[in-house]
Amino acid sequence: MTSILPYPTLLYMTREIGTIIRSLNCCPSEGELNDMITEMEEEEPTGYIKYEKFEPVMIKVILERKYKPQSEDILMKALEVLDQEHKEHLTIDEITKFMTEYGEAFTQDELEEMKSAAVDQEKGVIYYKDYVSLLVVDE
Repeated sequence: MTSILPYPTLLYMTREIGTIIRSLNCCPSEGELNDMITEMEEEEPTGYIKYEKFEPVMIKVILERKYKPQSEDILMKALEVLDQEHKEHLTIDEITKFMTEYGEAFTQDELEEMKSAAVDQEKGVIYYKDYVSLLVVDE
């Protein structure tokens, strides 16, 4: 059986579905992700998603090129707007505030994951130009 994932298993924990979907270069909002999970779940949610329910939804999403990640230019512009002092970095406190209090708030796990990838360990700030280059995927 050919799979869209390198190591398909029979079941995935529902809370891991967002990570799996994003690893496939799809970036749905939390609302869109919840809709997808609802479509994949059994009538009586178990906390797990069966691969046989996951695969057809994801094949459709991939073929329709839904939930494409933003371009490098858009991401840079968004972070530059947050950097009101034009210092070319954001502090941990600033990014924490922006990512948890505005728009679609990050979960604590998402915030920690972002900080572990983005924060310059020596200076304790996020040089967003460097971070954006990690986020952008070439097609």
